[in-house]
Amino acid sequence: MIIVTGATGKLGRQIVERLLMRLPADRIGVSVRDPQKAETFADRGIRVRQGSFTDPDSLARAFEGASQVLIVSVDKMGEECVRQHRAAIDGAVAAGVGRILYTSQMGAGHDSHFQACRDHAATEDALRASGVPFTSLRNGFYAASAVQFAAQGLESGEIALPADGPVAWTTHADLADAAAAILADEGRFDGPTPPLTGAQALTFDDIAGIAAGITGRTITRTTAPDTEFREQLVGHGAPAEAADQLLGIFAAARAGEFDAVDPTLADLLGREPIAMSAVLREQVGAHGGEGVSQ
Repeated sequence: MIIVTGATGKLGRQIVERLLMRLPADRIGVSVRDPQKAETFADRGIRVRQGSFTDPDSLARAFEGASQVLIVSVDKMGEECVRQHRAAIDGAVAAGVGRILYTSQMGAGHDSHFQACRDHAATEDALRASGVPFTSLRNGFYAASAVQFAAQGLESGEIALPADGPVAWTTHADLADAAAAILADEGRFDGPTPPLTGAQALTFDDIAGIAAGITGRTITRTTAPDTEFREQLVGHGAPAEAADQLLGIFAAARAGEFDAVDPTLADLLGREPIAMSAVLREQVGAHGGEGVSQ
């Protein structure tokens, strides 16, 4: 049996849907904090059990009988993030799982400018120390994040963000397809995968140009100083720590941490990954051709 955590989240839910296209429902299980939110999976024959990364005792039971467990990384950063991931790893070890898979990120490293990548590196250390075979999915940076960063600028015609660098933006849908393919082909990758990325690394200058071509509107890219951007975030209610973490994304991009483009994702998909132009076109269509909004 394959168990997926975080199955009611954006990525986890899509991974389960892709697994259902490859495997019978009785070979799939999910571990979720609130089983009521996973009732649609239970109705389709998927095993649903309560499991929380903040309740380690719940995880061994949630993972019981699993040959593989996919740990979908939590939406947190820092010490608490790594603590929860370690609890999930410990639960998988206690349940006797044959292989642990984990949704990491390209650029994962202890010296990264981005806190999340440092957290992923610490989690990968815990996976190595567990003694259980593991696969760390080095996912490309989410294309949805690029849209979120640029959304206000796509509406106004001016994308004002800190200086960046090329990023291999990658869709949730493609990463879900890849995760399902790797889970169904157990043992294909041992340890970290190559970067699972889109076919191009794009800056926000590039994104502005693509969006302008789609909308027929003038969309410019201007550079906001880091300090000014941070002050804007804090002024809109973001905690100072969160603002610093967001700035870390741009610092990491400037350092080239997300610019790798690798064919592995395309090989897993059997096609080219979804391009940023398609992502932007879908967003523009969803908002009546007037741009996109958060």
